[in-house]
Amino acid sequence: MTFSSVLVANRGEIARRVILACREAGLRSIAVYSDADADAPYVRLADEAVHLGPTPATESYLSIDRLLAAARASGAEAVHPGYGFLSERAEFARAVVDAGLVFIGPTADVMDAMGRKDRARAIAERAGVPVTAQFPADAVPADAYPVLVKAAAGGGGKGMRIVREASGLAAAVEAAGREAAAAFGDDTLLVEQYVEAGRHVEVQVFGDTAGHVVHLFERDCSVQRRHQKVVEEAPAFGLTDELRRTLHESSVALCREVGYTGAGTVEFLVADDGAGGQRAYFLEMNTRLQVEHPVTEEITGLDLVQWQLLVAAGQPLPLTQDEITATGHAMEVRVYAEDPYAGFVPQAGHVQDVAWPDGARIESDLEGDAVVSTAYDPMLGKIVVAGTDREDARLLLVDALDGTGIFGVTTNLGFVRRLVAGEEFAAGRVHTAWLDSDASAQLLTAPVLTEDAARAAAVMWAGHVVVGGDDPFGRADGWRSGADPAPATIALADDTGRVWRFAVPTGEQGDALAVGTHDSITIAREGQTWTLEVPDPMRGGHQRGASTDADLVSPMPGTVLRVDVAEGDTVVAGQQLGVVEAMKMELAMTAPYDGVVSLVGAVAGDQVPIRHLLFTVDPR
Repeated sequence: MTFSSVLVANRGEIARRVILACREAGLRSIAVYSDADADAPYVRLADEAVHLGPTPATESYLSIDRLLAAARASGAEAVHPGYGFLSERAEFARAVVDAGLVFIGPTADVMDAMGRKDRARAIAERAGVPVTAQFPADAVPADAYPVLVKAAAGGGGKGMRIVREASGLAAAVEAAGREAAAAFGDDTLLVEQYVEAGRHVEVQVFGDTAGHVVHLFERDCSVQRRHQKVVEEAPAFGLTDELRRTLHESSVALCREVGYTGAGTVEFLVADDGAGGQRAYFLEMNTRLQVEHPVTEEITGLDLVQWQLLVAAGQPLPLTQDEITATGHAMEVRVYAEDPYAGFVPQAGHVQDVAWPDGARIESDLEGDAVVSTAYDPMLGKIVVAGTDREDARLLLVDALDGTGIFGVTTNLGFVRRLVAGEEFAAGRVHTAWLDSDASAQLLTAPVLTEDAARAAAVMWAGHVVVGGDDPFGRADGWRSGADPAPATIALADDTGRVWRFAVPTGEQGDALAVGTHDSITIAREGQTWTLEVPDPMRGGHQRGASTDADLVSPMPGTVLRVDVAEGDTVVAGQQLGVVEAMKMELAMTAPYDGVVSLVGAVAGDQVPIRHLLFTVDPR
């Protein structure tokens, strides 16, 4: 089972993470890439790189045949799947082994057993792991609501719907089944009791080929939107000693039940039991390395990817359970190319520059001057910090987010900065449904540009553009022979059309992250970015065009799944006009008010760019 070379069957930040681990272990790393990733940093980092195929994942990162061909061409002896893509596909693990290669993960049989939520649930029950009540989709008792409809295959929050009353069950089953079929090729669903205001707590486990299994403590991943994790931390806070012991022992028992090898995560929902205590319910097991594994590494001081490499090579776990300890507290935020203030829709575009913070662990393959598309998952990277306790880690994370700027593409940085700086997160009151409830409405309202931020932009723009020239008479620095230097008057317009004017003293230094051009400046403050432009007096002070309230534009680049109206149709406020899909997420376009459809700008099946005009509704 020994090997000296590893093909990394993934892309982006996890590919970079595995490549670096291989380098540290003295192993040759082979990257794979699609057309879209030909110039990606991780490709240059690897010892060797093999082109897979076109940009679509089905023709590159999801193609077992192309990946095995790349392994043969490069002489790879082992394959690391990372996470996402084929990482939990038993057929891939089986094909790798059948090709005479080492698969760095659990066996295909274990993946078959645990990779599906329905089978995993049955195994968990046999191992004595606590589970929620389950119901047939066509026979849910009237008093059982709310229930959770979820896909039996796959993960990542796809194919999930919460149903609060019987009248909504059929539609939820149809939608979840359609989404599951598109994402996983399998529309099998489970219907289970939905636990309100629960916390997502998961246990990191590891097993070796000799049958040893250990846990590496637990993580809290309760900050989620639409079942997608946003902030993760370790260890989980506020658990009783008894519950913590139950989580650890149940997870280890589950792994022993199936003969688990490698890295895995057992996920639970933790909620009040109604009697002043806490109770845990098994959710699922992820048979791979998790996105949030760095927070576990930060509190244990261990390298989970190195452990994966060792176990895959047939070596025993480096430590026994008694030798594994946890110290301090770690937090991680996921940085996504998405617009939190428009329903978290994926974003795309050209990244002009990136500023990552000092003093934090950065897991990312994003550098300046890069293109972000919606061909793959919108996660751009992760920011990880470690402190002495939870509050120390939280404050370090706020500081790290203040020191981060991504220019050119809309991200969730400002949103997560406000979240982790907020009272609810600080107090530990955020549960899995919190971000999808009215309680988070303030966070989901776009912040307004403040005068302080606008002035900072003016100072930065003055430093970028106003001062120039090679001699005293060619510099726009306010120099005067008989008086103190005159301040520069800077006028900049924001995206609402408001013009801000400031007198900027000569030599004043900016204190913000910014990217400037001759006629605009984009500033990052507290994670949020704003672009201000030099007013054009010929165009009323603001350069950018804007659509009217009557226009409905695509909030993301994607595919038009449905068009439900025609030009001339009369519609009412809230009526669905059509559906756009990107990254397997569907977004309904609805009429903003009662009116008449005067324009339909697409047909079903069209690929449309962001802000493409789809419908115009004229008010009645």
